[in-house]
Amino acid sequence: MKPINLETFEFTGHEAQKLGDLRVLDDHDKEQLLMSGVDVEETGRSGSFLHMDHSGAYCKTSHPGLEVLDIKDALAKYDGLTDYFWKLVDPNKDEATRKANEVLHGGYFIRAEKGAKIEEPVQSCLFIKANKAGQSVHNIVIVEEGAELHIITGCAVSRHTQESAHVGISEFFVKKGGKLTFTMIHNWGENVSVVPRSAGYVEEGGQFLNNYVLLKPVKYLQMYPTITLAGRGALARFNSVVVAPKGSYLDMGNRVIMNAPETRCEIIARTIASGGTIVNRGHIQGNTVPAKGHLECKGLILGGGVIHAIPELEGTVEGVELSHEAAVGKIAQEEIEYLTARGLDEDEATSTIVRGFLNVDIMGLPDKLRKVLDKTIAESEKDMF
Repeated sequence: MKPINLETFEFTGHEAQKLGDLRVLDDHDKEQLLMSGVDVEETGRSGSFLHMDHSGAYCKTSHPGLEVLDIKDALAKYDGLTDYFWKLVDPNKDEATRKANEVLHGGYFIRAEKGAKIEEPVQSCLFIKANKAGQSVHNIVIVEEGAELHIITGCAVSRHTQESAHVGISEFFVKKGGKLTFTMIHNWGENVSVVPRSAGYVEEGGQFLNNYVLLKPVKYLQMYPTITLAGRGALARFNSVVVAPKGSYLDMGNRVIMNAPETRCEIIARTIASGGTIVNRGHIQGNTVPAKGHLECKGLILGGGVIHAIPELEGTVEGVELSHEAAVGKIAQEEIEYLTARGLDEDEATSTIVRGFLNVDIMGLPDKLRKVLDKTIAESEKDMF
């Protein structure tokens, strides 16, 4: 599939109104946010951020040790964020990065201060409401030394948005002994094109844990987050649960570069093509020892579609330990027969197997969010068979 032409979208003229409370959103938008993991009641959240179309609409936190700002405000406050802004992503890499460098609508700046343990997650949402809008955001996340932070980011469009595009730059910095859990839930639309560009840098003893969920249609998605483990004992883990219905084209994956001893990484992807196309990439590069990495991509084709798995292991020194498992197939008939023998009909048996395959329990999500995802998975099953 050809890359999208960003020039066909409107990157000016769609400023959003500032909101004093997320609950003033209409019911349809509230539902879209909820299906993206964002709770307008803000219950059990340490902070909230909403960017709508071409500007920030809401930003709030009162938690000590936590800073949540619009990226434009952060650039002004911290003299351009010269140590972080465009430090991990090349602004001239491709059309998407050049557009993001040319046009900055906003984005979030989230920082956990040194030693802060932020128990409740921060929620952020990048939302498109205007038709034909092209959205360009730049996000920066900093976890200072010894701090812990969980971010739930939802990306969504209004139900009335017929066509739009999202360009998002995200740069993650995890300092010595810090821990970042970053959960992203995409809830786009069948005529939305999405081109995120993300990179992260993890120092000694730091942890970067990434969960990604895509269960709804999207016209075109192309992303390949890259994490560099730069300090001794650093860890990166990616878990992805992805469904591509008819009309969706997904070119996606994760890359981890291990540049320090005693680093570890794991990339796990569960994908289902139910009429759409998935190009599932994974790359682990080990440049030092000891270092261990494991890559696992498993896919099911239900009712048509294509899955193209491209796992790569690259060891540049003797003694590095890298492994991978890759499988693309169908639901085993014996599994269906086992469940039908216990009273389920064939559709119920298939649904049970799919729910198990798309299990989000391993992500360690808050109970409320996990229940939302379980409901979304159940609803998505209707379009799979």
